[in-house]
Order: sequence, then C-alpha cells, then structure tokens
Amino acid sequence: MPTPDPMVDLKLLVQSRHPLITIETVEEGRALDLVKRLCNDLDVAQFLWRATEGIRRVRPFDSRTAEGTFAAREALAYVINSIYPGVYVFLDLLPHLGNALDQRALREIVDRAAGLKQTLVLIEQKVELQPALERVAVPFELSFPNEEEIRAIVIETAKEARQSVQMEIDIKRGELADFIRNLRGLTEGEVRRAVWRAILDDSRLDAKDVSSVLKVKQEMIHELGVLEYIQPDASLADIGGLDNLKSWLGKRNAALSDQARDFGLTPPRGILLLGVQGAGKSMAAKAVAAGWNLPLLKLEPGQLYDKYVGQTEKQLRRALRTAEALAPVVLWIDEIEKAFASAAAQSTDGGLSQRMFGSLLGWMQDHKFPIFVVATANDIAALPPELMRKGRFDEIFFVDLPNAAARLRIFEVHLARRKRDPASFDLQKLAAGSQGFSGAEIEQAILAAMYTAFHNNCELDTATLLAELAQTRPLSTTMAEKIDALRSWAATRCVNAG
Repeated sequence: MPTPDPMVDLKLLVQSRHPLITIETVEEGRALDLVKRLCNDLDVAQFLWRATEGIRRVRPFDSRTAEGTFAAREALAYVINSIYPGVYVFLDLLPHLGNALDQRALREIVDRAAGLKQTLVLIEQKVELQPALERVAVPFELSFPNEEEIRAIVIETAKEARQSVQMEIDIKRGELADFIRNLRGLTEGEVRRAVWRAILDDSRLDAKDVSSVLKVKQEMIHELGVLEYIQPDASLADIGGLDNLKSWLGKRNAALSDQARDFGLTPPRGILLLGVQGAGKSMAAKAVAAGWNLPLLKLEPGQLYDKYVGQTEKQLRRALRTAEALAPVVLWIDEIEKAFASAAAQSTDGGLSQRMFGSLLGWMQDHKFPIFVVATANDIAALPPELMRKGRFDEIFFVDLPNAAARLRIFEVHLARRKRDPASFDLQKLAAGSQGFSGAEIEQAILAAMYTAFHNNCELDTATLLAELAQTRPLSTTMAEKIDALRSWAATRCVNAG
C-alpha cells in the first residue's frame, strides 16, 4: 500500500497552530527538506538556526545572518522580539540550553507562539524536554522513504557512483522495481549506503544486486537490536499436525493482497499461539510467512529493556514503523509474555511495562497496514488479560503436544533434513516411542542419536533412535502439572490448533 505523505500530517499541525513540534531523527536533511516543502506549500516565512551560522530567514531567501544570534540564548531572544509569523526551525537546540534562563526563554516563545501564528520546530537527534514543554510539544515522526523516494535516491546514488568509479548498469525495469522494493524500511542514509555497497562489490548494478541488497537490509535492520529479518526455512507442510491452524491460515492465504482489499475484505490482524514449549509455535510463525510468500520480521521484545535503557519506547515505535514500511509482512512477536509480563501486575519499573504494553495494544488496534502479527506465548498466567480480549487477535490457538500421526510426520521432516531416508526407519515405532515428546524434543533426540552413531562408527538406525528416546525425560513428564493446568485453561478459551 502507498506510504502516506508525511507533509500532510505536518501541515495539519502547523495549520492547527501547534506552537512546538519536535522531530527526533538522524536524517536532518530529510527533515529540513520536508519543512521547506511545507513552508512553500503554505506560503509562509521560514527561519533557520544553526549554532555554526546563527539565525537567518531562508524563505523568502535572505543570505544575511541576524547579528549576534550564534549562541542559543541570543537566537531565542531574537525570536522573542520577532513579530513575524512563520516557521522557526532550530537544529540541535536542546544541548545548547545551558541553564534555567535559556529554558525559560524557550517556554516564553512557546507560550506566545500560537497568538503570533508562529511555529517552533526542533530537529534533534534526541529530544528531552522539561515537563511543562512536553505537555505542549507534538512529536512528529519522520516516515521512511516510500518507493518513489527510494527510486530517486537509487538513481541519484548511481549517478554519483558513475562519476567516481568505473561501473556498469545492467538492470531491467522489473529487476529495478524488486531492487527498490527490497530497500523499503530503511532510512535515506541507509538506502544510499546499501546502494553503494551493491555497486562497489563488483562495480556493477545488475540483477544479482536484487538479492544482495536484501542481505544488506537484513544486517541494517538487525542493528536495531529488537528486529530480525528472517528467511523462513519451513513451510506449513513441514509441520506435523496443527490441522485446524493450517486450515484457518489456508483460507487467508492471499488476504493481505490488493485483490483481497478490492474484494472488500479487511486484512487479518493476527493470531496468538499459546502452548507447550517446543510444540511448534515458532515453526508455525515461520511457515506462515513462507506459505504466504511474505517477509518475516521477528520482534524480540525482551531485548527492549536490556539494550536500550531510557529509549525503550522509542525503539518499539521504530520497530513498528519499520514493519509498516515493509508491509505486507508477517511480524512475529516471540514469547510475548517476557516483555509485558509485569504489565499484568503491580509494576516495579516505573510504569514502563504498562506504557509499552499500551503502545503495542494501541498499534495493534489502530494500524491500517497489511501486517499479520503472530505472537507466541508459553506462560498464559504471565499475560495481561487485555491481550486476550477478542479483537486484539483474529483467533487464539492452543498448540498442544503432537499426537502420534504428527510425531511420525515430524520424524520424516527432521530425518530428511539430516540427509536420511525416512523410509529406511520404522516410523510407527518411533512415533509410539516418542509419546509425550514435543517437536523440538524429537529433533534433539535425532541429533543426540546421530552423535551416538557417529561415535560408534555406524549408521543411524531405528534402534539407536529408540534408545535415545528411552533415555530422555520430556517436558510432559518433568512439567506435567503445569502442562495439565495449561490444557485445562485453554479448553474453553482457545481453538485447538490440532
């Protein structure tokens, strides 16, 4: 779906006489270009302050810098004394506010701005305002470049490359469209760097770069720390059992497409998979993306708190914005209870968990993008009740331990992956001998048996596998009470995925 023009929202804020707008971004050039377009479109004056230049009027253009406005305090004094309506843009102002007097001057400007038809725009790498200013400030998020903007960046970067290095361009129209599509979800600077890497790798821009640039994007997205771009390695056919889940997903195979929208369908929002650890929830998430031929983004919510102290909420917002830029996409939120468990009880983190949980619920409820969320959870008691309410997800499935037929299929899949012919094993005996095992436990039993066979310098066989199964105590034994309680809870609250 087309990305909305951010100028529409920014124009609304200015026309509504919001006195203070903050833009937190490392893409200063894009933010300045957006404000310039806005002022041209509204036909209003624009003033710009840099610590290295002072304050000057840039629309209508005036090359002169206002005398004595290099320091932040002097620039604020200039605005206080100005009666000219327009947009006043400050670049990295907040680090230059050294004392209470500077903070007071900023507050006075904001207090009188609306009456003078003035709007103050702060473009900052990090926004930290006093409480009084936070109440009136409107944070504006700079969207990722859309495909039209990415096309312009790619063409411009290729032209720059041809002037500095010997290179060839041999890419067809359709390949270029795929190349551009694979760059969605990156900032302007990241797009430029990705294009340069593709060109400098072999001094060419051609069809091979369509896939290579996707790997570059995977690395850049991974640097966020909370998102991972995954290449699915499983299909629905690889999963043993879960017939009800497969049927439900099969009916919605193309539900995120433009054709489904034109038909009048509302895109499915997602599913919550509850169940026993290792029973196949994660594989199901991967299989959805593979079966629907969509990109798969994995959100690691538990890492939000560990890696980005003080910026947790901003990182969550950027992760969700990245998913929106890549839509249609499958967003896998793995072990969701680990991130929002404290939101279900009295919080000891200053309310951060509740705010994070509220942000996620609000986004799930309101977003208009074709994003299918697959959330997995092992501990139902740790989940806030609001998450379980109908409407958050299209359906809640309970994933139990595999039955005999599903275990047989699991042996077939994993033996084939280990370069063994499943037909050479007694699969019926293996399925019977693995009663109570999860899919993950069966996979580990196969691996352990292969180590034994390799050590004994013999081929893997049914007997070795059965011996390994007999020595293993599955979770169904070690955690029987907890699994029984989970089954009892899910019996009247979830759809059985099997």
